[in-house]
Amino acid sequence: MNLEPLYALRVRTPRLELRLPTEAELVELYEVAAAGIHSPGEMPFGVAWSTLPSPAFERGFLQHYWRDRGAWSPDHWFLNMMVTWDGRPIGSQSLDAEAFAIHRTVATGSWLGLEFQGRGFGTEMRAAVLGLAFDGLGALVAESSAFHDNAASHGVSRSLGYEPNGFGSLAPQGVARETQRFRITLEGWRARPRPPLEIEGLDACLDLFGVEPADPA
Repeated sequence: MNLEPLYALRVRTPRLELRLPTEAELVELYEVAAAGIHSPGEMPFGVAWSTLPSPAFERGFLQHYWRDRGAWSPDHWFLNMMVTWDGRPIGSQSLDAEAFAIHRTVATGSWLGLEFQGRGFGTEMRAAVLGLAFDGLGALVAESSAFHDNAASHGVSRSLGYEPNGFGSLAPQGVARETQRFRITLEGWRARPRPPLEIEGLDACLDLFGVEPADPA
């Protein structure tokens, strides 16, 4: 499958740009992750990739992005976008779906380098992919989840209009921990003021997301 059109996809907010990283940029993004994502003793992710020792950390980081691209299909896709601020990588924001053409439901995930946390970037980058999903791809529902002690993620979800949607369980370090699930609908997204957003290059890759291009007016 030709994924080249995805590399021209750009999502821009007032401060950030989100795009699929090239191989060279993937190394730069890895360096941000290696500098630290969370405090020692914390584990905010469903898979404990951020605490792996070297060289498993480096290998696992790169393989994750390669695997997402290699397994891409319109029925099962995982868009793992690099987030840049003033041209430098600061983290990653993902958007994924299964059978999107049928369910019109997406899920999100993200991480930010420690030095870039606490500046509102997490909310801005999540809003960016929600705009891509709802306004660009025609999604009807977006879902997210986080452990109960991940106050930052909960705050982002609530600030954007998500509503609680039950509980789940994950065991990134071999011990089950309860998660809070969140959900926002298209109606909920459009009921609030939305930040400015620019999407470039989407028309050329709509079929990769399982979306039929709109008929010309």
